[in-house]
Amino acid sequence: MYALSHAPKRPLTLRDVSEACGVSEMTVSRVLRKSGDVSAATRERVLATAKELGYVPNQIAGSLASQRVNLVAVIIPSLSNMVFPEVLNGINAAFDDTPLQPVVGVTDYRPEKEEQVLYEMLSWRPSGVIIAGLEHSEATRAMLLNSGIPVVEIMDVDGNPIDSVVGISHRQAGRDMAKAILREGYERIGFVGTKMPLDHRARKRFEGFTEALAKEGIEIEDRAFYSGGSALLKGREMTKEMLDRSPDLDFLYYSNDMIGAGGLLHLLDQGIDVPGQIGLAGFNGVELLAGLPRQLATTDACRREIGIEAAKIILNASSTEPDPDMPKSITMKPTLSLGDTLRRRKRG
Repeated sequence: MYALSHAPKRPLTLRDVSEACGVSEMTVSRVLRKSGDVSAATRERVLATAKELGYVPNQIAGSLASQRVNLVAVIIPSLSNMVFPEVLNGINAAFDDTPLQPVVGVTDYRPEKEEQVLYEMLSWRPSGVIIAGLEHSEATRAMLLNSGIPVVEIMDVDGNPIDSVVGISHRQAGRDMAKAILREGYERIGFVGTKMPLDHRARKRFEGFTEALAKEGIEIEDRAFYSGGSALLKGREMTKEMLDRSPDLDFLYYSNDMIGAGGLLHLLDQGIDVPGQIGLAGFNGVELLAGLPRQLATTDACRREIGIEAAKIILNASSTEPDPDMPKSITMKPTLSLGDTLRRRKRG
């Protein structure tokens, strides 16, 4: 109905939309910017026409006065790790029905790539930055400090944030898991996790875990670290290798649920009593693993909630009347679940 007679060889403009629906360019602009007094009927006609034509507003041109676009840079280390899609889900839910839109960049846990991704994203003058972790290169920190926009570091609160922070204490999560393991009487413990220089949050959990064990006079008896993506097969392989090397272990703590689930499947295949002969625990509370033959002990890392609260901070800072009482530091309290793989003692 509204289509142009010939496809233009140039980008569509406000004039094309105004001519197609018979209103002024100013009216079209007001409708698309969601501002000004426009009747509901006219608004619907303009939106229907713009949709039919395939018109996309030039947000860069429209934001020259404010030097900002309605995009929020979201920088995460991985999309293959099941943790971060849930964070993105929370961010997206909070931005729903608002002018802000998240744009995602992936760093692959590499500081130099984080610098590059941030540099490119800041060049578009976003309205805010949500970035995973508190550890960054000097160049990245300088760009964030001097960006002039709200910055929210997420996932971790064990450190010094640049602006705002939303996350959990990974050191405390490690300490809490160690205490739960010790309460059940396990004392010959192995650890399986990611390479620590790349995954700062896993390192902090490991530090809290070993610290709590040491206070009770217990040391980790074996440990193994891997690089690359987390997978069930990796967990199977590493669990077999560790128990071949250290058969007397009575507990294995994994840095995430995926490799922990692989370890559980290997042990069940071998007919090993879990948690009687050996107990297991992971981290993240991944819902996908709810269908395992045994429920893996784990810690829920509040991923979706972290995404929601981070987006709320950006929304508040972007508001014409920001709430001065909005907290800049939010520490979530994760839930530790014993599942079927940690509880060994019978309760009265």
